[in-house]
Amino acid sequence: MMKVSYYPGCSAHGTGVELDESTRDLCRMLDVELVELKDWSCCGASSAHVKSEKLALGLAGLNLAAAEAEGRDLVTPCPACFSRLSSARRHVLDHGAIPGVEQLNGQTPVRHILHLFSRPEVMEKLAERSSGVLRGLKAVCYYGCLFTRPPEITESAHPENPTEMERILSALGMKALDWPYKTVCCGGSLTLPDADQVARLCHPIFDMARRVGAEAIVTGCPMCFMNLERQWAADARDDLLPIYYFTELMMLALDPQRAASYFRRHLSDSTRALASRGLE
Repeated sequence: MMKVSYYPGCSAHGTGVELDESTRDLCRMLDVELVELKDWSCCGASSAHVKSEKLALGLAGLNLAAAEAEGRDLVTPCPACFSRLSSARRHVLDHGAIPGVEQLNGQTPVRHILHLFSRPEVMEKLAERSSGVLRGLKAVCYYGCLFTRPPEITESAHPENPTEMERILSALGMKALDWPYKTVCCGGSLTLPDADQVARLCHPIFDMARRVGAEAIVTGCPMCFMNLERQWAADARDDLLPIYYFTELMMLALDPQRAASYFRRHLSDSTRALASRGLE
């Protein structure tokens, strides 16, 4: 059994609870042991680095030090957390230390859960255990800004055209459609100070997804999910597509009854793309 340290991040207890729950459920089903990082704290996303580099490095560094003490790879479900933790690790590797954080060498790998679930051994188990209920469902994968960029921090081989999510959906029998908006910005944390700007950024995402023939938008970012869901609810248009976390769809293919509990919290109509498959 694979064993990793797990940094849930703050959104796992609020706007991203479905992502956290489905991640934990998946790991139990795919023989991955998540060990929640002891005494984890906020990594500073998404505001600390704007106010103070020292604060941003220190907050992330405390969690990295805890992970290094446990001696396992560190995974997180949040791209913003992944970005801040990876930035702090890069700082240690390049500069040798973070002020105020002891015993930190930067040798513990930091991964997003997409990296974990797209590993060949995990994908093989997923394909073996999938029920096939999602076969043929057409979706676009929306990564947002922080999963791959900047590549010197994320170590992404293809920062403008990631494919981890597409590989997972294909293993479920879904049709992951090619589209040009997979890494554009949704507005991120501007949703509070400038909701109009977020709307201007989200509308083209919905429109392009529909133009390429998608039935759903799939993401792995709590902030992207929240912005798209809020825009869906604000517009109340019949032509807007439902939004899912990729982990929710993975669980839907493995355990539909359990997955239904996630969808009840959605603002978007999650049943629209699933009703024809007997899943509501």
